[in-house]
Amino acid sequence: MITNDTRLRAGANPRPTRAPATRAAPRTLGAILIAAGRLDVVGAKKILDRQRVSGGSFGQAAISLGLLTEADVELGLARQFDSSHVVAGNSTLSDELVAAYDPIGAQAEALRVLRAELMQRWFKEPGKQALAITSAEPQEGRSYLAANLAVAFSQLGQRTLLIDADLRRSRQHALFGMSNRLGLSALLAGRAGPEVIKPVAGLRGLSLLRAGPRPPNPADLLGRPAFGQLLRALGGYYDVVLIDTPAAAKRVDARSVAASAGAALVVARKDVTPLGAVTGLSQAMSRSGIAVLGAVLNEF
Repeated sequence: MITNDTRLRAGANPRPTRAPATRAAPRTLGAILIAAGRLDVVGAKKILDRQRVSGGSFGQAAISLGLLTEADVELGLARQFDSSHVVAGNSTLSDELVAAYDPIGAQAEALRVLRAELMQRWFKEPGKQALAITSAEPQEGRSYLAANLAVAFSQLGQRTLLIDADLRRSRQHALFGMSNRLGLSALLAGRAGPEVIKPVAGLRGLSLLRAGPRPPNPADLLGRPAFGQLLRALGGYYDVVLIDTPAAAKRVDARSVAASAGAALVVARKDVTPLGAVTGLSQAMSRSGIAVLGAVLNEF
């Protein structure tokens, strides 16, 4: 579970476009769950027969017959509201993406609270589309939070780009079930173009710029003016650009990324991260002119 700290103040086509609004035909809960592989036609008929007799809901009838679980029904209901942002269990996406798999769970709700804070404190301002997600040490949940927060912003209808700027120990490609053959490292080195930005299948409005192969000079690549120029250019195409950085305590990479973005959100892990490490990192970035929007306590 993710808990907001009280200090929170806060394809190959790189240019996403909004699809024209269309009125889709409403889908029944049974049809949604059949498509998701949770139910078959015979089972759906049995549920409808029970529903006609009992007068209850489709979900209640299905659970009483033992044909569906509460989790199945919750998945179907969530898909009725926005089928493009709820992922079936057989997806190639990692089960760490709780915002996609369990959008009505407690962790997803905590993400929405954080998303609302960030919308009010940062992303509503013109020219403020980029935000670095960083932490003092490795394994504090930085990549987990960045990935799920990106899903949450796309669920809000924001054109969202997630950049994996951890060129040393990249994770985002694995979380989203993609290869890591080309990415940010090739783009900054001039060996690839914006075609390395890929939409995430099944999650409308979300794209990923993977880290790519580890270069011999990660800090130099991220510290070049080209990275800041890239972020400014991407700000014209996306509403939200979230950047997963390396841990900041031992590498200069994270501060370079945060300086180019203009703002950072610090992640701390419950019962693991010392308070002094969070305070020291926040103060160091603030002295460098980076807007530290706050800290997030991660219990994952």
